[in-house]
Amino acid sequence: MLEIVVLGAGAGGGFPQWNSNAPACRRARAGDPAAPSRTQASIAVSGDGQHWYVLNASPDLRTQINQTPDMFPHEGLRSTPISGVVLTSGEIDAITGLLTLREQQHFDLYATQPVLDQLNANPIFNALDRTLVPRHAMQPEHPIPLTPAGFSITPFIVPGKVPLYAEKAENPAEIMSNGENIGLEITDGHARALFIPGCAMMTDALRNRINGADVVFFDGTLWTDDEMIRAGLGSKTGHRMGHMSIADEPDGTIAAFRPLHVKRKVLIHINNSNPILLADSPERRAVEQAGWDVAFDGMKVSL
Repeated sequence: MLEIVVLGAGAGGGFPQWNSNAPACRRARAGDPAAPSRTQASIAVSGDGQHWYVLNASPDLRTQINQTPDMFPHEGLRSTPISGVVLTSGEIDAITGLLTLREQQHFDLYATQPVLDQLNANPIFNALDRTLVPRHAMQPEHPIPLTPAGFSITPFIVPGKVPLYAEKAENPAEIMSNGENIGLEITDGHARALFIPGCAMMTDALRNRINGADVVFFDGTLWTDDEMIRAGLGSKTGHRMGHMSIADEPDGTIAAFRPLHVKRKVLIHINNSNPILLADSPERRAVEQAGWDVAFDGMKVSL
């Protein structure tokens, strides 16, 4: 049986974001039960309940481990049930948590070659002793059996862009499909789950991959493409940041999923500006009426 725990459901910066004084963040800081806090996006997966793989190492990973009993050490003075970490991109909110795991503990690290190149280029990640934390290059469409944990993962390319810190001035907004951004298919031979925390646009290949899945954790960053601009929080559209918008519009996520057969649809990587974070918002009602769940820290899914 596949067990999935949402370690964090927020986008970069979490909710509330540390420097945001926007109304929703103020509600979260005040302890409003309709605006619960969320750490930055990551899930953990196991097929046996003992060996766990963390998908994306968020900057909040230490907090996430300490608030998730499945992630607690259980043997000896030092141990961990975390057998490995799998990265879907080189974004800061997907890789920074690796530095939390630097205390001489064995686990396997999986990423595509472009993401490994980003890690290799930054000497700070050498804090992870490579004799204890081997780095494995994943090839899109090549399944990887994670035998101790009882499931396999298959990386697949998802339209996205390079991390902000790696953008080049000549074409910073270019959307690419070269392995800089991937999704992960997770299966134990019976159930099939997909983790797609960042997606710039829907494609036929992605539709075919998603159709028939038992659960899909999908990019829920923004409600509308110009959300950050209208709120006075930034100058970039969602497309410029490499994210689809959720709203029921021709290019939105709700419309893209409508013809697909998916047993459970979960929005994750939700930006602090997105009104679906508020349980009493009309946007939350709209996504729920469209058959979507909104991920929250500690959410569990068993397949």
